[in-house]
Amino acid sequence: HRSSLRLYLIGNYRCYWGTEKYIKKDFQKKFPGSIKSATVGFMSPDKNAPKNPSYRAVCSGSTGHVEVLFVELNQPEKHFEPLIRFFFAFHDPTTMNRQGNDSGTQYASYIFTSDEHQQQIANKVKDELQQLLVAKKVKCFSSKTVTTKIGPSNEFY
Repeated sequence: HRSSLRLYLIGNYRCYWGTEKYIKKDFQKKFPGSIKSATVGFMSPDKNAPKNPSYRAVCSGSTGHVEVLFVELNQPEKHFEPLIRFFFAFHDPTTMNRQGNDSGTQYASYIFTSDEHQQQIANKVKDELQQLLVAKKVKCFSSKTVTTKIGPSNEFY
């Protein structure tokens, strides 16, 4: 058992500042004391992506990085799955590289995981949402296909 857990999320409710607000304020209202820390930054799914990119370079779409929120949980065994469910609820996970009016690869819906267990849970929640969309039990998103990507974390900037 670990006392805290590292997780990198990108949901981009307009931008990573919006994601930070939803996680630090709204998720903590539902689960007081659950967040140890949350910091905005960048990450690329490609481990060979340019190192330490500038905000301007990331916004150009040329680096392959996405805007992420690095989250550490105090009780991961209790709060990880609820955090993933919350993540899917506060942004549109069916729009590829877009959130609201913002578009580009830096706005991809992405969950970067730190280990296989996290990846399994994130995929389970994503699959459950996909089933609800197909069954038309959830109708609030732009499309019927969840485009959120889930993969191993890389260097955080």
